[in-house]
Amino acid sequence: MTERQLIQEILNSEAIEYHFENVDEDSKEYTLLLKRLDKDVRPVEELNEEIKHYFKSADFSYQEELNPKGVDADIRLVIKR
Repeated sequence: MTERQLIQEILNSEAIEYHFENVDEDSKEYTLLLKRLDKDVRPVEELNEEIKHYFKSADFSYQEELNPKGVDADIRLVIKR
């Protein structure tokens, strides 16, 4: 499984809308924008902790920005393996 496939699998398990804002396959660093689905009432902090758990378990570094300005997203996430 490629890193990108693993990322997609983790995010699909959370039922969250996401897209890759930046991909650097050479350095294996990915920036993603995550957005809760319309009916998702979880607080952003709770969702972030759930996602962080999965990525840490998969040996990714995890740097998040909650409610980033200038984009339509709940979380901007930079991960690297």
